[in-house]
Formats: sequence, structure tokens, C-alpha cells
Amino acid sequence: MNIKSLLFGSAAALVAVTGARAADAVVVAEPEPVEYVKVCDAYGSGFYYIPGTETCLKISGYVRNDTVVGKDPYDGSNVGDDNTETFWNRTRFTLRTDARTETELGTLKSYAELRFNFTNGSDAETVDLNEGYIELGGFRIGAVDSQFTTFTGYLGDIINDDVVAEGRYVTNQVSYTFAGGNGFSATVGLEQGNGVFVVDDYTPHVVAGAKFEQAWGAVSAVGGYDSVTEEWAGKLRLDVKFSDTISAWVLGGYKSDGDKTGYFGTWNGDYAVWGGAAFKVSDKATVNAQVAYEDAGKFAAALNVGYELVPGFRITPEINYTKFDDGFDPDDAFAGVLRFQRNF
Repeated sequence: MNIKSLLFGSAAALVAVTGARAADAVVVAEPEPVEYVKVCDAYGSGFYYIPGTETCLKISGYVRNDTVVGKDPYDGSNVGDDNTETFWNRTRFTLRTDARTETELGTLKSYAELRFNFTNGSDAETVDLNEGYIELGGFRIGAVDSQFTTFTGYLGDIINDDVVAEGRYVTNQVSYTFAGGNGFSATVGLEQGNGVFVVDDYTPHVVAGAKFEQAWGAVSAVGGYDSVTEEWAGKLRLDVKFSDTISAWVLGGYKSDGDKTGYFGTWNGDYAVWGGAAFKVSDKATVNAQVAYEDAGKFAAALNVGYELVPGFRITPEINYTKFDDGFDPDDAFAGVLRFQRNF
């Protein structure tokens, strides 16, 4: 009887203690729902939805270092200067933002690119808005490279590609580009200009172009009227894709007054011609070559190898040769460039 009493008493005590602890238990609140960033694949890789909106955002850019040795390939008047007897170095950080939203009028896009440069031991630190524009349904307004330069495409994948200049770069503009479904596109735009070619009255610079693009390549043409000099210039380009590994292009430019360097006609003399090719020799390496000649007598050639060491990190050694007209002594220059660039 004593043992039974002890067992029943112990069980009753255990139940009582357990009940007391259960009554005193802390209730943990459910975690608040978290709104994770969602991938937006409508515009390609790298875009994400801004939380709580239908806007897709992509942030990208690069860090780059260029080291140049040799003589200035651009300006024969600098050949022999003390500044060309040592190396030249610049580091750049570029940040790009691309925001897009679908609307009843088409894709609403805003794009901006900031460049931070540190050149030759901080003697030329700069921060530039290289591009900043809004685009909707083919209309574009803001600061961006001239359509005279971009619509036919930039020159080859060369670092010093514009020793013979083929157009202007950043300018405020408003433009409209029509894109057909059969490879045909056309553009027309009004531009403010830059430098000494900023318009000084109510007449803007005018640019227009047309392009036909297919799997084999493209044919494109662009023309511009310079309202400051009241002259015009035009370019015609042919691109050919021979295979998945070999492509080539040729570009010709002509301006109405070869004695003037205008907003659109940036080369010296009446005409200029450029040509280049790209050879993909492996999954990681591409050889790029380019030559250019302008009517005033300047000839430029460049050759480089773009080598992707690991995904996102490219090393590009390049060699440049420039032969100037008879007004310079000496009349030619060699230069070498080594570029390291990490894209993200």
C-alpha cells in the first residue's frame, strides 16, 4: 500500500508540474512575410524588379586601368614632347543604371552612366555624366552620344579607335528611331552639339539615318547638317559576318567643306575611310585589327588581342601606329596600350 501510494503521488505531482509549465509557455510570433527581390527576365540578364513596383532595374559597370607607352598616336605636334617619353596611366570606374517599365505606349526606359577617372597621379580627376536619357516608344531625350556616331555603329573593338575621328560624342538631343520587323530601321534627331559647336541660336543640328540589318551583316547610312558651320557630312557603312568567328566592316565619310572641321565632319580633309576585322581564335581570345585614312594625309593602324582571363575580367594589349602628314617632324609615331578591365 505504501508503494502504490508513492507511485500514484509521484504521477499526480508530475502531471501538476507539467501542467504548470505548459500554462507558462512563451508563444513565439509568426515571422513577418519577406518580399524577396524577383528576377526580371523580360529585358535580358541582370534585371530585377524594384520591390513593390513593376519597374525592372539593372546595375552594372566596370573598373578599368589603361597604361600607354610610346608617342601620342593622336597628335603629331606632341611627338617628341617630354610628356610622351614616359608612360601614361588612367584608372576609371563606370557605373550604369538601366530602369525599364512596360506601358501602354511601349517600354519606358531611363539610362545613366557615370564615369570617375583618375589620371596620371590625380592631375586630372574627373566625374562625368557620360550618358543620361529617357526613352519611350522610340523617342529619346537627354544626353547621349550623337546619332551621327552611334547609328552606323562605333568603330572596331580597338582602344585607340578614333585617331582619325569619325564623329562627336555626348550631346543633349531629342530623337526618334523607327524599328521595323524586317531588319529595317531609321532615325531622325535634333542635337545641341558640344564644345565650340554648341548651337548659338534656335537652329539645332539635324541628323538622320537608315539601316538594313540581317544575319549576314548590315548596311547603314547617316547624314548630319551642322547649323553652326552651315555644312553637312555623311557616312556609309557595310558590316559582313563571314562566320561565327570572323567579321569585317568598312566605313566611308564625306563632308561638304574639307577645309573646316565641323560638328559632324570631324576628320581632316574632304573624306575619310575606316576598316577593320575581328577574328575569334578561341573561346577566350579575339584578335581585332583596324586601319584608317583621312584626306589630309593621316594614316592610322591598330592591332590588339582581347583575352578573357576569367569570366568578367579581360586583358587587352594593343599596338598603334600613326603616320601624320608632312607638317610634322617626325611624321610617325608608335604607341602601346595595356588594358585591364573587370566588368560586373
